[in-house]
Amino acid sequence: MNFKPNTLATISLTAAVLLLLAACQSQPAMPTTLDSYADYPVYTGKDLGLTYSPSASTFKVWAPPAKAMRLLFYEKGMGGEPTQTVDLERGEQGVWQTTVTGNLLGKYYAFQARYDGQWKAEVTDPYVKAVGVNGLRGQVINFRQTDPKNWAKEEAPPLNNFNEIVVYELHVRDMTIDPSSGSGYPGEYFGMIESGTKSPQGQATGIDHLKELGITHVHLIPVFDHRSIDETRLNVPQYNWGYDPLNYNVPEGSFSSDPYDGATRIAEFKQMIKTFHENGIRVILDVVYNHTGQTEESIFNQLVPGYYYRQNAEGGFSDASSCGNETASERPMVRKYMVESMRYWVEEYHLDGFRVDLMGIHDIETMNAVSKDLHSIDPTIFIYGEGWKSSTSPLPDDQLALKANTPRLQGIAAFSDDIRDAIKGHVFTADEPGFISGKKGLEESLKFGIVAATQHPQVDYTDINYSEAPWAPQPDQCMTYVSCHDNHTLWDRLTLSRPDADEATRIEMHKLAGTIVLTSQGVSFLHGGVDMLRTKDGVENSFNSPDAINRIDWTRKAQYRDVFDYFRQLIALRKAHPVFRMTTTEAIQQNLHFLDTKKPLLVGYTLNGAAVGDSWSRIVVVFNGADKAQNIDVPAGNWQVVIENGKINPEGLRTAKGGKMSVANNTALVLVAQ
Repeated sequence: MNFKPNTLATISLTAAVLLLLAACQSQPAMPTTLDSYADYPVYTGKDLGLTYSPSASTFKVWAPPAKAMRLLFYEKGMGGEPTQTVDLERGEQGVWQTTVTGNLLGKYYAFQARYDGQWKAEVTDPYVKAVGVNGLRGQVINFRQTDPKNWAKEEAPPLNNFNEIVVYELHVRDMTIDPSSGSGYPGEYFGMIESGTKSPQGQATGIDHLKELGITHVHLIPVFDHRSIDETRLNVPQYNWGYDPLNYNVPEGSFSSDPYDGATRIAEFKQMIKTFHENGIRVILDVVYNHTGQTEESIFNQLVPGYYYRQNAEGGFSDASSCGNETASERPMVRKYMVESMRYWVEEYHLDGFRVDLMGIHDIETMNAVSKDLHSIDPTIFIYGEGWKSSTSPLPDDQLALKANTPRLQGIAAFSDDIRDAIKGHVFTADEPGFISGKKGLEESLKFGIVAATQHPQVDYTDINYSEAPWAPQPDQCMTYVSCHDNHTLWDRLTLSRPDADEATRIEMHKLAGTIVLTSQGVSFLHGGVDMLRTKDGVENSFNSPDAINRIDWTRKAQYRDVFDYFRQLIALRKAHPVFRMTTTEAIQQNLHFLDTKKPLLVGYTLNGAAVGDSWSRIVVVFNGADKAQNIDVPAGNWQVVIENGKINPEGLRTAKGGKMSVANNTALVLVAQ
C-alpha cells in the first residue's frame, strides 16, 4: 500500500469543550453491587487519569465496584507521609473523580480503593503518564516542558509501504553497556543516539552502526516502565528484558539519567526518538498488554479486582502467558485501555509502530480496533506480533489473534515461526539442525517462508512444518526472521546444533540464514548483533542474565567484519530491488517461480523483476543447505553472479552461462540476467 505523509490527529476546540461540559454534568450514583463483569459500566470519555493545568488538576479513576477512593499526595516518589489526602467522588459510568485547585506541579500522588471495609494498597492509576522512582507514585509534570526543540514539527523518515521495512531488534542496555561500545551513556536512552562512538578497533558502534548497516526500523524491547529493576540501586548491575509491565504509559526509568524525576525519562525518551528520525530510522515499541508483572498486587487488580484478567474454570487467574495471569482484552474497558495507550505513545512520543507480545492472547476484535485507530492517525504505523500464546486460554481460539487467524486481522503482521524453524531447526530443540545446517525435509517449509506464508501454486501445504494453509493474505502481514531476543542467538544455535562443523563452515551457514531472510518476501526482521555473530555464551533464556551474557560485544564487529559487510550488502540489495519485497500476493504468484531441483537441501527460484519495475529483469536465487556442493540447472542465458560462496557484489562477481551450475555447501547463489 502507499502512504500519505505522517500526520497526527488533532481534537477540535469545539469537541474539547463538549467533553469538558459533559464531565461537569451532575452524575448519578453507581449501584453498590454488581453481578458480573458484564454489568460494569463502560466509560466513554477520553480523560481518565490526570488532567493538569496550573490553576487546577482533575483526577479520574475507573473503579465501578469500589466503596470509596482516595488520593494521597507526597513530596517524594517514595517514602515519607502523605502531605494531603483527598476523597474522590463517585461519578457516572464507574468513574471516581476530584479536582484539586492550585498548581500541583512536581507533586507525587497515589490512589487507594476501599473494598470490604479495607483500604487496598497505594498504587498509581493505569493511565498514569509520569512517575517517580520505581514507578510507585504518579508525578504531576508539564509535558510541554519535556518536548525537544521543534518537537511538534518533527516527522518520521518517509515510508512507501511496509514491505520496505528492515527491523533491527535491540535492548537499550545491551546496545551500550559494554565498554567496547565507546559510549558515554552506557545503558541509557542517550547511548542509543550518541554519534561518533567507536569500538577499540575503530569500528562504528551505536547509531552510526545502525546507519552503516542500513536498517529502516529499530525495535526496542520493552522500554515502558517495568518492575524488575530497582531504580534506587542503579550503581549495582541489574538486568531484565522488561516483559513484566508496571506502568504501561511511562518510559522505563533505569534507562534515564535520573529515575527520581518523572520529567527526565520522558524528555530523554523523546529526544531519542527525534534523533533516530533525524538519522533516517523509525522506532517500534515492544508492548506487553497480554499480562501484568504482578497479579493480585497489580495496579489493575488493586483498583478493580478481577476485571482486567481472564479467569479459569475454578475462578482463579487464567495464565495463557505463563507469567501468572492473562489480561481480558475482550472486556470493553481493557480494549479501551489498549487502544488509548498505543494512541498515546504515538501522539505524545511519535512512535512508528508496535510489536505486540503474545498477540495470540488478545482477541481479534481488539487488535483490529487498535489497528483502525492507529492507522487513522498515521497509515505508516507498523503493527506486528507473536501469533501464538504460551498456554491455554479460556477464550476460544477462533476469537484470538493467532497466526492462523491473520486473514481476519486488518493491517497487522505475524511472525513466521514456519520459516524461522525451517531455516535453523525447531526452536526449543537446541541440538537439532535446520535447512542451513543440513537437515533434510524442510524444503517445502522453506518455500512457504520464501513466499511469506501467502498462497502460491508451487507450495505443497501438506508438507509444511507448522501450518496447513497459507495464513498471510498479503506479504506485508508476514514477519520473515530466523532469530530474536528469545532462545539462542543464531550463532549459538549453530554452535550447539553443528558442533562438528568448523567455524568457517558455521559462518557460511550463518550467512545463508541471513540471505534467506533478506531475499525472501514479507517484512525482514533481524536480531540485534546477528550481523556480527552475536553470542550469549550458549544461554537460551537470558531475560535476567547479567550484562556479560546480554551485552553486545562490539569487538566482534572487527573480528567478523566480513559477516557485517555481508549483511550490510544484503540489506542494500533488498532496498535497491523491489522484486525481493513485492507488495501483493498476486505479484508473488505471477513473478516468483520455484525451480524443480529434485534434490533435498536445494531450493531455487526465479524472479521476474521487470514486471515489478526492478532494474534487474530476471533473477535466479538458489539456497544449498547440504554439507556438499550441489548442481542446479539454471535457465539458459548470460548471467552475472552477484552472490556466491559467501560473497556479494551487485555489479557482478563473475559471469556465467545457463545450464548446470555448482552451488557450494551451505551457501546461496544469486544470478542476474545480463
